[in-house]
Amino acid sequence: MNKNSMLFLVFSAMTLLVYYYFAAPKPNPEQNQPGQTQTVQTQTAQSAANAAESVSIIKESDGGFVQEETINIETARYRATLSNRGAAVIQWSIKERNGEWVDLVLPGAAPMMANFPGANYKIVSKSNEKVVFEYASAQGWKITKTYTLSQDSFMHNLNIALARTKEEVKLPNIELDWGPGLGTDAKEMKENTSVTRIIAFTATKPGKLKVLKKEPEPFGLFRWAAIDNRYFLAAFIPEKSIDFDQITPSRQSKKHPFSLHINAITPADNASKDYSVDFYIGPKGFTFLRTFNIGLESAVDFSMFGFLGKWALAVLSYFYKITHNYGWAIIMLTIIIQIIVMPLSLKSYKAMAAMKRVQPMIKEIQDKFKGDPKRLQAEMLNIYKTQKVNPLGGCLPMILQLPIFWAFFSMLRNAYELRNEPWILWVKDLSAPDQFMDLGFLTINLLPLIMGLGMFLQQKMTAVSSDPMQRRIMYLMPIIFTFLFWTFPSGLVLYWLTNSVFSMGLQYFVLKKDKERVQLSGVNRA
Repeated sequence: MNKNSMLFLVFSAMTLLVYYYFAAPKPNPEQNQPGQTQTVQTQTAQSAANAAESVSIIKESDGGFVQEETINIETARYRATLSNRGAAVIQWSIKERNGEWVDLVLPGAAPMMANFPGANYKIVSKSNEKVVFEYASAQGWKITKTYTLSQDSFMHNLNIALARTKEEVKLPNIELDWGPGLGTDAKEMKENTSVTRIIAFTATKPGKLKVLKKEPEPFGLFRWAAIDNRYFLAAFIPEKSIDFDQITPSRQSKKHPFSLHINAITPADNASKDYSVDFYIGPKGFTFLRTFNIGLESAVDFSMFGFLGKWALAVLSYFYKITHNYGWAIIMLTIIIQIIVMPLSLKSYKAMAAMKRVQPMIKEIQDKFKGDPKRLQAEMLNIYKTQKVNPLGGCLPMILQLPIFWAFFSMLRNAYELRNEPWILWVKDLSAPDQFMDLGFLTINLLPLIMGLGMFLQQKMTAVSSDPMQRRIMYLMPIIFTFLFWTFPSGLVLYWLTNSVFSMGLQYFVLKKDKERVQLSGVNRA
Protein backbone atom coordinates (compact mmCIF):
# COMPACT_ATOMS: atom_id res chain seq x y z
CA MET A 1 0.00 0.00 0.00
CA ASN A 2 1.43 3.41 -0.97
CA LYS A 3 1.66 6.45 1.27
CA ASN A 4 -1.46 8.15 -0.11
CA SER A 5 -3.55 5.02 0.29
CA MET A 6 -2.30 4.60 3.82
CA LEU A 7 -3.07 8.21 4.71
CA PHE A 8 -6.53 7.84 3.20
CA LEU A 9 -7.25 4.79 5.35
CA VAL A 10 -5.97 6.53 8.48
CA PHE A 11 -8.09 9.60 7.74
CA SER A 12 -11.17 7.46 7.05
CA ALA A 13 -10.73 5.48 10.25
CA MET A 14 -10.27 8.61 12.33
CA THR A 15 -13.33 10.21 10.71
CA LEU A 16 -15.45 7.18 11.59
CA LEU A 17 -14.09 7.13 15.13
CA VAL A 18 -14.83 10.83 15.64
CA TYR A 19 -18.36 10.43 14.27
CA TYR A 20 -19.21 7.31 16.22
CA TYR A 21 -17.86 8.46 19.56
CA PHE A 22 -18.63 12.17 19.41
CA ALA A 23 -21.35 12.90 16.82
CA ALA A 24 -23.38 9.70 17.04
CA PRO A 25 -26.13 9.48 19.71
CA LYS A 26 -24.77 8.71 23.16
CA PRO A 27 -26.32 6.37 25.71
CA ASN A 28 -28.04 8.14 28.56
CA PRO A 29 -27.35 6.33 31.84
CA GLU A 30 -30.34 8.05 33.44
CA GLN A 31 -32.80 6.87 30.79
CA ASN A 32 -34.59 4.03 32.54
CA GLN A 33 -34.37 4.99 36.16
CA PRO A 34 -37.71 4.89 37.99
CA GLY A 35 -39.59 8.14 37.95
CA GLN A 36 -37.45 9.80 35.26
CA THR A 37 -40.14 9.43 32.61
CA GLN A 38 -42.65 11.18 34.83
CA THR A 39 -41.55 14.59 33.61
CA VAL A 40 -43.34 17.89 33.84
CA GLN A 41 -43.81 18.96 30.22
CA THR A 42 -43.73 22.52 28.95
CA GLN A 43 -47.38 23.23 28.26
CA THR A 44 -48.97 25.38 25.63
CA ALA A 45 -51.85 27.67 26.53
CA GLN A 46 -54.25 25.00 25.34
CA SER A 47 -52.53 22.41 27.54
CA ALA A 48 -52.92 24.69 30.53
CA ALA A 49 -56.61 25.15 29.71
CA ASN A 50 -57.09 21.40 29.53
CA ALA A 51 -55.27 20.98 32.81
CA ALA A 52 -57.68 23.41 34.44
CA GLU A 53 -60.58 21.54 32.84
CA SER A 54 -59.26 18.27 34.28
CA VAL A 55 -59.16 19.82 37.75
CA SER A 56 -62.79 20.86 37.46
CA ILE A 57 -63.70 17.36 36.29
CA ILE A 58 -62.02 15.81 39.30
CA LYS A 59 -64.05 18.09 41.53
CA GLU A 60 -67.21 16.82 39.86
CA SER A 61 -66.40 13.26 40.92
CA ASP A 62 -67.58 12.05 44.31
CA GLY A 63 -64.63 12.28 46.63
CA GLY A 64 -62.45 13.79 43.90
CA PHE A 65 -61.00 10.43 42.82
CA VAL A 66 -62.57 7.71 40.70
CA GLN A 67 -62.01 4.01 40.48
CA GLU A 68 -60.04 3.12 37.36
CA GLU A 69 -61.40 0.44 35.05
CA THR A 70 -59.20 -1.09 32.38
CA ILE A 71 -59.86 -2.99 29.17
CA ASN A 72 -57.34 -5.51 27.84
CA ILE A 73 -57.07 -6.12 24.10
CA GLU A 74 -54.95 -8.95 22.76
CA THR A 75 -54.24 -10.10 19.21
CA ALA A 76 -51.45 -12.07 17.59
CA ARG A 77 -49.53 -8.83 16.93
CA TYR A 78 -50.14 -6.58 19.93
CA ARG A 79 -51.55 -6.24 23.43
CA ALA A 80 -53.18 -3.02 24.57
CA THR A 81 -54.60 -1.85 27.86
CA LEU A 82 -57.07 1.05 27.80
CA SER A 83 -58.31 2.95 30.83
CA ASN A 84 -61.64 4.66 31.42
CA ARG A 85 -59.74 7.47 33.13
CA GLY A 86 -59.19 9.86 30.26
CA ALA A 87 -60.18 7.12 27.78
CA ALA A 88 -56.44 6.60 27.50
CA VAL A 89 -53.82 4.03 26.54
CA ILE A 90 -51.78 2.88 29.52
CA GLN A 91 -49.96 -0.05 27.88
CA TRP A 92 -49.30 -1.04 24.28
CA SER A 93 -47.00 -3.98 23.59
CA ILE A 94 -46.12 -5.46 20.22
CA LYS A 95 -44.93 -8.99 19.56
CA GLU A 96 -41.63 -9.30 17.73
CA ARG A 97 -40.64 -12.13 15.43
CA ASN A 98 -38.57 -13.81 18.14
CA GLY A 99 -41.69 -14.05 20.30
CA GLU A 100 -40.72 -11.32 22.77
CA TRP A 101 -43.12 -8.51 23.71
CA VAL A 102 -42.00 -4.87 23.77
CA ASP A 103 -44.12 -2.26 25.57
CA LEU A 104 -44.02 1.03 23.66
CA VAL A 105 -45.31 2.95 26.70
CA LEU A 106 -42.36 3.72 28.95
CA PRO A 107 -42.76 3.03 32.67
CA GLY A 108 -44.35 6.03 34.35
CA ALA A 109 -45.27 7.73 31.07
CA ALA A 110 -48.94 6.61 30.93
CA PRO A 111 -51.58 7.67 30.18
CA MET A 112 -51.15 8.11 26.42
CA MET A 113 -53.73 9.73 24.14
CA ALA A 114 -55.74 10.84 27.17
CA ASN A 115 -58.41 13.57 27.08
CA PHE A 116 -59.09 15.11 30.48
CA PRO A 117 -57.41 12.40 32.60
CA GLY A 118 -59.60 13.33 35.58
CA ALA A 119 -62.75 12.35 33.70
CA ASN A 120 -64.42 9.09 34.66
CA TYR A 121 -65.53 7.88 31.22
CA LYS A 122 -68.36 5.44 30.84
CA ILE A 123 -67.49 2.34 28.84
CA VAL A 124 -70.29 2.18 26.29
CA SER A 125 -69.06 -0.95 24.52
CA LYS A 126 -65.92 -3.03 24.28
CA SER A 127 -64.51 -5.78 22.10
CA ASN A 128 -61.19 -6.65 20.48
CA GLU A 129 -62.32 -4.65 17.43
CA LYS A 130 -63.87 -1.57 19.02
CA VAL A 131 -63.96 0.23 22.36
CA VAL A 132 -66.28 3.20 22.94
CA PHE A 133 -65.87 5.63 25.86
CA GLU A 134 -68.22 8.47 26.73
CA TYR A 135 -68.11 11.31 29.23
CA ALA A 136 -70.76 13.94 29.85
CA SER A 137 -69.51 17.02 31.67
CA ALA A 138 -71.69 18.88 34.15
CA GLN A 139 -70.54 22.03 32.38
CA GLY A 140 -72.61 21.12 29.36
CA TRP A 141 -70.51 19.24 26.84
CA LYS A 142 -69.99 15.58 25.96
CA ILE A 143 -67.00 13.72 24.53
CA THR A 144 -67.15 10.28 22.89
CA LYS A 145 -63.95 8.44 22.06
CA THR A 146 -64.05 5.40 19.79
CA TYR A 147 -61.02 3.17 19.28
CA THR A 148 -61.40 1.02 16.16
CA LEU A 149 -58.66 -1.59 16.36
CA SER A 150 -57.19 -3.73 13.58
CA GLN A 151 -56.67 -7.39 14.35
CA ASP A 152 -53.91 -8.09 11.82
CA SER A 153 -52.13 -4.74 11.45
CA PHE A 154 -50.56 -1.99 13.53
CA MET A 155 -52.72 0.73 11.99
CA HIS A 156 -55.86 1.73 13.92
CA ASN A 157 -58.33 4.60 14.17
CA LEU A 158 -59.42 6.96 16.91
CA ASN A 159 -62.56 9.06 16.56
CA ILE A 160 -63.17 11.86 19.05
CA ALA A 161 -66.69 13.33 18.94
CA LEU A 162 -67.23 16.58 20.82
CA ALA A 163 -70.75 17.99 21.32
CA ARG A 164 -72.70 20.41 23.51
CA THR A 165 -75.39 19.23 25.90
CA LYS A 166 -76.28 22.80 26.89
CA GLU A 167 -76.72 25.82 24.68
CA GLU A 168 -73.96 28.39 24.33
CA VAL A 169 -71.41 26.31 26.25
CA LYS A 170 -67.82 26.81 25.30
CA LEU A 171 -66.32 23.57 24.03
CA PRO A 172 -62.98 22.44 25.52
CA ASN A 173 -59.73 21.98 23.62
CA ILE A 174 -58.84 18.53 22.35
CA GLU A 175 -55.27 17.19 22.39
CA LEU A 176 -53.45 14.04 21.40
CA ASP A 177 -50.31 13.31 23.38
CA TRP A 178 -47.69 10.58 23.44
CA GLY A 179 -44.78 10.58 25.80
CA PRO A 180 -42.49 11.32 27.33
CA GLY A 181 -40.58 8.87 25.19
CA LEU A 182 -41.39 5.71 23.31
CA GLY A 183 -40.66 2.26 24.66
CA THR A 184 -38.12 -0.26 23.38
CA ASP A 185 -36.45 -3.44 24.61
CA ALA A 186 -33.80 -3.68 27.32
CA LYS A 187 -30.76 -3.83 25.04
CA GLU A 188 -31.75 -0.60 23.27
CA MET A 189 -32.82 1.27 26.40
CA LYS A 190 -29.43 2.87 27.14
CA GLU A 191 -29.48 4.92 23.94
CA ASN A 192 -33.25 5.37 23.78
CA THR A 193 -33.41 8.97 25.00
CA SER A 194 -30.77 10.15 22.53
CA VAL A 195 -32.46 8.56 19.49
CA THR A 196 -36.07 9.46 20.32
CA ARG A 197 -37.40 12.10 17.91
CA ILE A 198 -40.51 14.08 17.10
CA ILE A 199 -40.99 13.93 13.34
CA ALA A 200 -43.55 15.08 10.79
CA PHE A 201 -44.08 14.40 7.08
CA THR A 202 -44.91 17.32 4.82
CA ALA A 203 -48.27 17.39 3.06
CA THR A 204 -46.98 18.81 -0.23
CA LYS A 205 -45.63 16.39 -2.82
CA PRO A 206 -43.01 15.07 -2.82
CA GLY A 207 -43.30 14.64 0.93
CA LYS A 208 -40.29 15.27 3.12
CA LEU A 209 -39.50 14.23 6.66
CA LYS A 210 -38.83 17.00 9.17
CA VAL A 211 -37.40 16.54 12.66
CA LEU A 212 -39.02 18.87 15.19
CA LYS A 213 -36.91 19.88 18.17
CA LYS A 214 -38.16 23.07 19.83
CA GLU A 215 -40.70 25.25 18.11
CA PRO A 216 -44.34 24.26 17.42
CA GLU A 217 -45.23 23.69 13.78
CA PRO A 218 -48.62 24.23 12.10
CA PHE A 219 -50.19 20.84 11.48
CA GLY A 220 -51.67 22.06 8.21
CA LEU A 221 -48.21 21.83 6.64
CA PHE A 222 -47.93 18.11 7.38
CA ARG A 223 -49.57 14.81 6.50
CA TRP A 224 -48.76 13.13 9.81
CA ALA A 225 -46.77 13.58 13.02
CA ALA A 226 -45.02 10.94 15.10
CA ILE A 227 -42.66 10.05 17.90
CA ASP A 228 -40.07 7.40 17.11
CA ASN A 229 -36.87 5.77 18.29
CA ARG A 230 -34.49 3.44 16.49
CA TYR A 231 -36.90 0.58 15.81
CA PHE A 232 -40.43 1.71 16.74
CA LEU A 233 -42.93 4.35 15.72
CA ALA A 234 -46.12 5.94 17.07
CA ALA A 235 -47.62 8.02 14.26
CA PHE A 236 -50.87 10.02 14.06
CA ILE A 237 -52.48 10.58 10.65
CA PRO A 238 -55.56 12.84 10.76
CA GLU A 239 -58.30 12.33 8.19
CA LYS A 240 -58.27 16.14 7.85
CA SER A 241 -55.06 17.97 8.76
CA ILE A 242 -57.00 21.25 8.95
CA ASP A 243 -58.81 19.94 12.03
CA PHE A 244 -55.58 20.25 13.99
CA ASP A 245 -53.64 23.33 14.97
CA GLN A 246 -50.09 22.59 16.09
CA ILE A 247 -47.49 19.89 16.54
CA THR A 248 -45.44 20.66 19.63
CA PRO A 249 -42.29 18.80 20.72
CA SER A 250 -41.28 19.19 24.35
CA ARG A 251 -39.00 17.72 26.97
CA GLN A 252 -37.86 18.71 30.42
CA SER A 253 -34.14 18.57 29.54
CA LYS A 254 -31.68 16.81 27.27
CA LYS A 255 -31.54 14.01 29.81
CA HIS A 256 -35.22 13.27 29.24
CA PRO A 257 -37.02 11.99 26.14
CA PHE A 258 -39.28 14.07 23.93
CA SER A 259 -43.06 14.18 24.17
CA LEU A 260 -45.40 14.72 21.23
CA HIS A 261 -48.37 17.10 21.63
CA ILE A 262 -50.96 17.59 18.92
CA ASN A 263 -53.56 20.32 19.48
CA ALA A 264 -56.91 20.26 17.71
CA ILE A 265 -58.77 23.34 16.46
CA THR A 266 -61.93 24.07 18.41
CA PRO A 267 -64.83 25.10 16.13
CA ALA A 268 -65.29 28.89 16.19
CA ASP A 269 -69.07 28.57 16.39
CA ASN A 270 -68.88 25.94 19.15
CA ALA A 271 -70.67 23.47 16.90
CA SER A 272 -70.32 19.72 17.36
CA LYS A 273 -67.14 18.30 15.91
CA ASP A 274 -65.69 14.89 15.03
CA TYR A 275 -61.93 14.37 14.88
CA SER A 276 -60.86 11.21 13.04
CA VAL A 277 -57.23 10.12 13.35
CA ASP A 278 -55.59 6.94 12.12
CA PHE A 279 -52.71 5.94 14.35
CA TYR A 280 -49.86 3.50 13.84
CA ILE A 281 -48.12 1.94 16.83
CA GLY A 282 -45.55 -0.64 15.86
CA PRO A 283 -42.16 -1.46 14.34
CA LYS A 284 -40.31 0.70 11.81
CA GLY A 285 -40.07 -1.96 9.14
CA PHE A 286 -39.30 -0.07 5.93
CA THR A 287 -40.95 -2.58 3.59
CA PHE A 288 -44.06 -2.86 5.74
CA LEU A 289 -44.45 0.88 6.31
CA ARG A 290 -44.20 1.55 2.59
CA THR A 291 -47.39 -0.46 2.00
CA PHE A 292 -49.45 2.32 3.63
CA ASN A 293 -48.35 4.75 0.89
CA ILE A 294 -48.29 7.81 3.15
CA GLY A 295 -44.55 8.20 3.67
CA LEU A 296 -44.27 6.40 7.01
CA GLU A 297 -41.22 4.53 5.67
CA SER A 298 -39.32 7.83 5.61
CA ALA A 299 -39.04 7.50 9.40
CA VAL A 300 -36.37 4.83 8.81
CA ASP A 301 -33.04 6.68 8.83
CA PHE A 302 -30.76 5.53 5.99
CA SER A 303 -28.41 8.52 6.51
CA MET A 304 -26.86 10.65 3.74
CA PHE A 305 -26.54 7.71 1.34
CA GLY A 306 -30.14 6.70 1.79
CA PHE A 307 -30.66 5.66 -1.83
CA LEU A 308 -27.86 3.09 -1.46
CA GLY A 309 -29.28 1.88 1.84
CA LYS A 310 -32.74 1.37 0.33
CA TRP A 311 -31.23 -0.44 -2.66
CA ALA A 312 -29.16 -2.65 -0.36
CA LEU A 313 -32.19 -3.51 1.77
CA ALA A 314 -34.24 -4.37 -1.33
CA VAL A 315 -31.51 -6.68 -2.64
CA LEU A 316 -31.00 -8.23 0.79
CA SER A 317 -34.73 -8.90 1.05
CA TYR A 318 -34.61 -10.63 -2.36
CA PHE A 319 -31.68 -12.83 -1.32
CA TYR A 320 -33.40 -13.50 2.00
CA LYS A 321 -36.32 -15.04 0.12
CA ILE A 322 -33.80 -17.43 -1.46
CA THR A 323 -31.60 -18.22 1.55
CA HIS A 324 -34.00 -17.48 4.46
CA ASN A 325 -30.95 -16.05 6.21
CA TYR A 326 -29.89 -12.40 6.15
CA GLY A 327 -26.27 -13.33 6.97
CA TRP A 328 -25.87 -15.29 3.76
CA ALA A 329 -27.78 -12.54 1.97
CA ILE A 330 -25.17 -10.01 3.17
CA ILE A 331 -22.36 -12.23 1.91
CA MET A 332 -24.05 -12.65 -1.48
CA LEU A 333 -24.65 -8.90 -1.84
CA THR A 334 -21.04 -8.12 -0.86
CA ILE A 335 -19.70 -10.47 -3.52
CA ILE A 336 -21.99 -8.92 -6.14
CA ILE A 337 -20.75 -5.43 -5.21
CA GLN A 338 -17.16 -6.63 -5.50
CA ILE A 339 -17.85 -8.12 -8.92
CA ILE A 340 -19.44 -4.85 -10.09
CA VAL A 341 -16.43 -2.77 -9.03
CA MET A 342 -13.89 -5.43 -10.04
CA PRO A 343 -12.56 -3.58 -13.14
CA LEU A 344 -11.72 -0.55 -11.01
CA SER A 345 -10.38 -2.78 -8.22
CA LEU A 346 -8.10 -4.64 -10.62
CA LYS A 347 -6.75 -1.35 -11.93
CA SER A 348 -6.14 -0.16 -8.39
CA TYR A 349 -4.46 -3.40 -7.26
CA LYS A 350 -2.25 -3.34 -10.34
CA ALA A 351 -1.20 0.19 -9.37
CA MET A 352 -0.42 -1.03 -5.86
CA ALA A 353 1.57 -3.99 -7.24
CA ALA A 354 3.51 -1.61 -9.47
CA MET A 355 4.23 0.64 -6.49
CA LYS A 356 5.54 -2.36 -4.60
CA ARG A 357 7.74 -3.28 -7.59
CA VAL A 358 9.31 0.21 -7.88
CA GLN A 359 9.78 0.63 -4.14
CA PRO A 360 13.50 -0.33 -4.27
CA MET A 361 14.04 2.38 -6.93
CA ILE A 362 12.21 4.92 -4.76
CA LYS A 363 14.34 3.94 -1.75
CA GLU A 364 17.51 4.34 -3.77
CA ILE A 365 16.77 7.89 -4.98
CA GLN A 366 15.49 8.87 -1.52
CA ASP A 367 18.89 7.97 -0.10
CA LYS A 368 20.72 9.60 -3.01
CA PHE A 369 18.85 12.93 -3.08
CA LYS A 370 17.68 13.29 0.54
CA GLY A 371 19.37 16.69 0.74
CA ASP A 372 17.78 17.99 -2.46
CA PRO A 373 13.93 17.88 -2.18
CA LYS A 374 13.32 19.37 -5.64
CA ARG A 375 15.62 16.88 -7.37
CA LEU A 376 14.10 14.05 -5.32
CA GLN A 377 10.60 14.99 -6.40
CA ALA A 378 11.65 15.25 -10.05
CA GLU A 379 13.37 11.84 -9.95
CA MET A 380 10.34 10.20 -8.29
CA LEU A 381 8.02 11.65 -10.93
CA ASN A 382 10.36 10.35 -13.60
CA ILE A 383 10.22 6.83 -12.11
CA TYR A 384 6.41 6.97 -11.98
CA LYS A 385 6.36 8.08 -15.62
CA THR A 386 8.87 5.57 -17.01
CA GLN A 387 7.44 2.68 -15.02
CA LYS A 388 3.84 3.76 -15.78
CA VAL A 389 2.90 3.87 -12.12
CA ASN A 390 0.06 5.97 -10.64
CA PRO A 391 0.78 6.64 -6.93
CA LEU A 392 -2.88 7.56 -6.36
CA GLY A 393 -4.26 4.50 -8.13
CA GLY A 394 -4.64 2.48 -4.93
CA CYS A 395 -7.15 4.88 -3.40
CA LEU A 396 -9.99 4.43 -5.88
CA PRO A 397 -11.70 1.30 -4.49
CA MET A 398 -11.40 2.70 -0.97
CA ILE A 399 -13.17 5.89 -2.04
CA LEU A 400 -15.89 3.78 -3.66
CA GLN A 401 -16.27 1.67 -0.52
CA LEU A 402 -16.93 4.59 1.84
CA PRO A 403 -20.47 5.46 0.58
CA ILE A 404 -21.31 1.73 0.49
CA PHE A 405 -19.93 1.34 4.01
CA TRP A 406 -22.00 4.23 5.35
CA ALA A 407 -25.12 2.97 3.56
CA PHE A 408 -24.62 -0.52 5.02
CA PHE A 409 -23.91 0.89 8.47
CA SER A 410 -27.11 2.97 8.52
CA MET A 411 -29.22 0.23 6.96
CA LEU A 412 -27.98 -2.57 9.22
CA ARG A 413 -28.29 -0.38 12.32
CA ASN A 414 -31.74 1.05 11.60
CA ALA A 415 -33.66 -1.42 9.43
CA TYR A 416 -36.13 -3.33 11.59
CA GLU A 417 -36.09 -6.16 9.04
CA LEU A 418 -32.63 -7.22 10.29
CA ARG A 419 -33.47 -6.92 13.97
CA ASN A 420 -33.05 -10.22 15.86
CA GLU A 421 -32.12 -11.97 12.61
CA PRO A 422 -29.40 -14.63 13.14
CA TRP A 423 -26.63 -15.81 10.83
CA ILE A 424 -24.91 -18.98 12.13
CA LEU A 425 -23.65 -20.36 15.43
CA TRP A 426 -23.12 -17.54 17.96
CA VAL A 427 -24.27 -14.68 15.70
CA LYS A 428 -27.86 -14.29 16.90
CA ASP A 429 -28.64 -10.70 15.86
CA LEU A 430 -27.15 -9.09 12.75
CA SER A 431 -28.19 -5.62 13.96
CA ALA A 432 -26.10 -5.95 17.15
CA PRO A 433 -22.51 -6.95 18.08
CA ASP A 434 -21.99 -10.73 17.84
CA GLN A 435 -20.98 -11.20 21.53
CA PHE A 436 -19.18 -14.56 21.26
CA MET A 437 -18.51 -14.90 25.00
CA ASP A 438 -18.16 -12.96 28.25
CA LEU A 439 -14.88 -12.97 30.15
CA GLY A 440 -15.74 -11.22 33.37
CA PHE A 441 -16.24 -7.54 32.55
CA LEU A 442 -15.13 -8.01 28.91
CA THR A 443 -17.37 -9.24 26.10
CA ILE A 444 -15.47 -10.97 23.30
CA ASN A 445 -16.84 -10.17 19.85
CA LEU A 446 -15.25 -12.75 17.55
CA LEU A 447 -16.13 -11.33 14.12
CA PRO A 448 -14.15 -8.06 14.62
CA LEU A 449 -11.13 -10.11 15.76
CA ILE A 450 -11.30 -12.29 12.63
CA MET A 451 -11.73 -9.16 10.52
CA GLY A 452 -8.71 -7.50 12.16
CA LEU A 453 -6.57 -10.59 11.54
CA GLY A 454 -7.63 -10.60 7.88
CA MET A 455 -6.72 -6.91 7.55
CA PHE A 456 -3.31 -7.60 9.08
CA LEU A 457 -2.62 -10.36 6.54
CA GLN A 458 -3.80 -8.06 3.77
CA GLN A 459 -1.40 -5.33 4.96
CA LYS A 460 1.49 -7.82 5.05
CA MET A 461 0.67 -8.92 1.52
CA THR A 462 0.43 -5.44 -0.01
CA ALA A 463 2.76 -3.28 2.14
CA VAL A 464 5.08 -1.23 -0.06
CA SER A 465 6.52 1.47 2.19
CA SER A 466 10.13 1.19 3.33
CA ASP A 467 9.71 3.97 5.88
CA PRO A 468 9.65 2.41 9.40
CA MET A 469 7.13 4.95 10.73
CA GLN A 470 4.75 4.40 7.82
CA ARG A 471 5.02 0.64 8.20
CA ARG A 472 4.19 0.89 11.92
CA ILE A 473 1.15 3.02 11.13
CA MET A 474 0.06 0.55 8.47
CA TYR A 475 0.25 -2.34 10.92
CA LEU A 476 -1.69 -0.29 13.46
CA MET A 477 -4.60 -0.02 11.00
CA PRO A 478 -5.99 -3.52 11.72
CA ILE A 479 -5.96 -2.70 15.45
CA ILE A 480 -7.71 0.63 14.85
CA PHE A 481 -10.37 -0.98 12.67
CA THR A 482 -10.88 -3.85 15.13
CA PHE A 483 -11.47 -1.32 17.89
CA LEU A 484 -13.74 0.73 15.61
CA PHE A 485 -15.85 -2.27 14.59
CA TRP A 486 -15.98 -3.81 18.09
CA THR A 487 -19.44 -2.45 18.92
CA PHE A 488 -20.73 -2.25 15.34
CA PRO A 489 -23.60 -4.48 14.15
CA SER A 490 -22.35 -7.98 13.35
CA GLY A 491 -23.99 -7.73 9.92
CA LEU A 492 -21.75 -4.75 9.11
CA VAL A 493 -18.65 -6.60 10.35
CA LEU A 494 -19.68 -9.60 8.25
CA TYR A 495 -19.93 -7.33 5.21
CA TRP A 496 -16.47 -5.85 5.81
CA LEU A 497 -14.96 -9.28 6.55
CA THR A 498 -16.40 -10.72 3.33
CA ASN A 499 -15.19 -7.68 1.46
CA SER A 500 -11.66 -8.12 2.89
CA VAL A 501 -11.49 -11.83 2.05
CA PHE A 502 -12.61 -11.18 -1.52
CA SER A 503 -10.13 -8.30 -1.85
CA MET A 504 -7.30 -10.44 -0.49
CA GLY A 505 -7.98 -13.11 -3.10
CA LEU A 506 -8.07 -10.53 -5.87
CA GLN A 507 -4.87 -8.84 -4.65
CA TYR A 508 -3.07 -12.17 -4.37
CA PHE A 509 -4.01 -12.94 -7.96
CA VAL A 510 -2.78 -9.52 -9.20
CA LEU A 511 0.48 -9.70 -7.24
CA LYS A 512 1.19 -13.20 -8.50
CA LYS A 513 0.54 -12.19 -12.12
CA ASP A 514 2.70 -9.07 -11.72
CA LYS A 515 5.55 -11.15 -10.28
CA GLU A 516 5.32 -13.65 -13.14
CA ARG A 517 5.29 -10.78 -15.66
CA VAL A 518 8.41 -9.23 -14.12
CA GLN A 519 10.20 -12.59 -14.05
CA LEU A 520 9.25 -13.27 -17.67
CA SER A 521 10.40 -9.80 -18.68
CA GLY A 522 13.78 -10.42 -17.01
CA VAL A 523 14.19 -13.75 -18.82
CA ASN A 524 13.37 -12.15 -22.18
CA ARG A 525 15.90 -9.33 -21.60
CA ALA A 526 18.54 -11.92 -20.76
